[in-house]
Amino acid sequence: MRLLDKSSSEFLYQQVIDFVEDQEKSGAIRAGDKLPSLRKLSRQFEISIPTVKQAYIELERQGSISARPQSGYYLKAKQARTLKPMRSLWASCQPVEISCRSIIEQVYEAVHLPDTVALGISNPVNAHPPDKALARLMRSVLSKNAEKAVSYGPVNGDPKLRLNLAYRYHEQGVAINHDDIIITSGAQEALSIALQCVAERGDIIAVESPCFFGLIELIESLGMKALEVYTCTEQGICVEELTKVIEQHPVKACLFSTAISNPLGSMMTNQQRQNMVSLLEKHDIPLIEDEVYSDLYFSKDRPVPAQLYSKKGLVLTCSSFSKTAAPGYRVGWLLPGRFEEAAKRIKRAQSCSTPMLQQWTLTDYLMSGEYDRHLQVLRKTLRYNCERMRALIASHFPPEVCISQPQGGSVLWVRCRSHVDTSKFFTQAIAKGVSFAPGEIFSPTGQYKNFMRISYGVKWCEKIDKAIADLGKLVHDYPEKS
Repeated sequence: MRLLDKSSSEFLYQQVIDFVEDQEKSGAIRAGDKLPSLRKLSRQFEISIPTVKQAYIELERQGSISARPQSGYYLKAKQARTLKPMRSLWASCQPVEISCRSIIEQVYEAVHLPDTVALGISNPVNAHPPDKALARLMRSVLSKNAEKAVSYGPVNGDPKLRLNLAYRYHEQGVAINHDDIIITSGAQEALSIALQCVAERGDIIAVESPCFFGLIELIESLGMKALEVYTCTEQGICVEELTKVIEQHPVKACLFSTAISNPLGSMMTNQQRQNMVSLLEKHDIPLIEDEVYSDLYFSKDRPVPAQLYSKKGLVLTCSSFSKTAAPGYRVGWLLPGRFEEAAKRIKRAQSCSTPMLQQWTLTDYLMSGEYDRHLQVLRKTLRYNCERMRALIASHFPPEVCISQPQGGSVLWVRCRSHVDTSKFFTQAIAKGVSFAPGEIFSPTGQYKNFMRISYGVKWCEKIDKAIADLGKLVHDYPEKS
């Protein structure tokens, strides 16, 4: 055990700083790790708690560590260059008919390739899977309702599950009747139903830029046009920019993730969210909110659903358990606002039922309190992984690379130098046993060619370190423009 030299002319708090830095250099602590408590270091070094705190405050001022309320101090990825807002470089876009690219298919296929580190798919549950708890609950459900579990269920979903979801929204201030909630086959079906409720073929749908490629494909499949709206890397959709877009184009609906966007990980403040809803409802434009990441926040409080601020019922909320508990269960839901009748009709026509066994299992998971305990650990693990992944990328990628600092979720948005086209070395990455998501698939107009999305929703192992090193080499080796 290291002791401080109290006879040295160097201040004691500086020696504590040196100790922390030595621990980082040796690998004893890594980005995202929690530092020893003030009390523990005080006892270890036989110095006062205020002295240790002075050292931690100085390290925080230097940007080396961060304090989290009621949790402690954590080592930051201080090498990483953070991706900052670049509104001045934003070029206004026009509505486009989307044509899906084969690269999207390759990203999905890479998830199932053997011996491949899948960093191209966003699957936060991988970081802390609740499979044992869910398997136990499912066995219990089967023992009680084996015959009914394989039968058709109500079109709108299990009433008990809808009631539990309604309670959770009530806790967030959203007064929702459980009879209004529609259970869907994942959030993607919820989003599809919502789009069909508010728009038709040829209509313009405003989306974030960059935007999750699954939404781009969905809009394309419905014959609609996507219009990109400037999205800040930190605070999400820019309301001023959205105002200009509405004035210039006949926007039929908006499809946004106002809390924890994908791939940026940005989050609007509650006031910005309220201003946006007021703006849209003033123009009678529906908002479809993709809320799948809202429970994976890194801030102190959960972001408020946009539906809370709706006065005309023009906000439709879509979410699921896919990002928080069980992606394979395919259980999502839709709060349809004033479009309830149309939404239920479309659900009935599209899939008429959602698997009951998975719904009952998730209902028991919610009611037992295990789900919320799981979320606490999952958020903590993801936050740790985020810092660790940012440090890895900063270590192995060229120094010019900038990395997002998400406020939740499970992905990083990485900007390489402007001449780099990440799609060009996607196949090479697969050959090296690692996948990622090239930037251009996150834009209907093919922007972001020099970007890439990398997931930290993983169960950490040595393969992750090697995968990032291999990706970094591909970026390093990308030829300069002649």
